[in-house]
Amino acid sequence: MACAICGKPADPKYRPFCSSRCADIDLARWLRGDYVIPGSVSEEEERPDREGEREEG
Repeated sequence: MACAICGKPADPKYRPFCSSRCADIDLARWLRGDYVIPGSVSEEEERPDREGEREEG
């Protein structure tokens, strides 16, 4: 199996990546929003962020 980022052979320790560096690159891409899971937008996602509001209970 090839590394999902650079194409080098994957290391079982970091599978499907070859190193922690490539795993970190992939994580950063997810956190930046570079990857998107296709689907329709929910009502919750359409609302503006409500920082500071918390559910009490």
